[in-house]
Amino acid sequence: MASHIKEIRNAYGFDDVAIVPGAVTLNPELADTSFTLGDCSFATPFLASAMDAVVDPTFAALMHHIGGLAVMNLEGIQTRYEDPTSALEAIVNASQDTVTNVLQDIYTKPIEEHLIQTRVEQVKSSGSICAVSVTPQNTKRMAPLAVEAGADVIVVQSTVTTARHISRSYKGLVLPELIPSLKGVPLVVGNCVTYEAALELIETGIDGILIGVGPGAACTTREVTGVGVPQVTATLECAAARENYYARTGKYVAVITDGGLRTGGDICKAIVAGADAVMLGTPFAQSAEAPGQGYNWGMAGKDSELPRGTRVGTGTTAPLAQIINGPTAVTNGTQNFLSFEGLYGYGWG
Repeated sequence: MASHIKEIRNAYGFDDVAIVPGAVTLNPELADTSFTLGDCSFATPFLASAMDAVVDPTFAALMHHIGGLAVMNLEGIQTRYEDPTSALEAIVNASQDTVTNVLQDIYTKPIEEHLIQTRVEQVKSSGSICAVSVTPQNTKRMAPLAVEAGADVIVVQSTVTTARHISRSYKGLVLPELIPSLKGVPLVVGNCVTYEAALELIETGIDGILIGVGPGAACTTREVTGVGVPQVTATLECAAARENYYARTGKYVAVITDGGLRTGGDICKAIVAGADAVMLGTPFAQSAEAPGQGYNWGMAGKDSELPRGTRVGTGTTAPLAQIINGPTAVTNGTQNFLSFEGLYGYGWG
């Protein structure tokens, strides 16, 4: 009988580590916070999560003009309802005891493919870069429609993503076959948390990779399935895979830490661990402009058999511009993510 040895090792989340200051002080105006994704460049390293409580066309335009990127869920209420207002209101007003059933009911309405073009065009009409998210099982059908409508970035996202897929009845999404159909539009894929899985995904030719399984405030994957790796360790491993690939090929793939980030300190730790950018859900759901009106809910909360997300009350704390750029009077790091003007330090020499 073959022996399969299991290994347990330490892994670290944001609360487990701190950043050691370096030997050189850099003036704030010299800090470069930009990042690139394929041919797209962004002034700030922030992506808004593809959650219906966070991103709609209006929020996407606002995020663009602040310098970041919002990802719109093409399998959510934006493509199921001509006017999503009533669906949003039903979710927001549901009791905690009934909200999962309400989510499941609202998301049973079929996706209307003509709304893909409508929503993409709404974002593009504001002069914004348009990023959209689809799940692997719908990618071959929906991604080309989004590209045809003018989408600038395609995100293929599922709870756990690997380059290899084993099935008796279903052929998984083959990324090298998908990429030519996107006509040069950057492709981001996720989510993963290990070196091996990240390297195999990167080697398919993608432009960005999402890191994180189950760390978000509105996600219950770790509770329901027990699957996940703390985000600092996951980011370190996947960034190492990216560096391996870059050294061999010269192609740089963006690493995006997705989920579990609550404060500016968490964002800094993710970037020090190797992330080029971070994807934020609940912190942006707290903005005055978010469609969730002080609530957020996980993308897998609507699953008819095994919901892995819940509605959480985030409250509304400030406009999006203040959350990202300040100014702020709060002292817990949940606003003014980008400005370093308040950091005191001096270097001689």
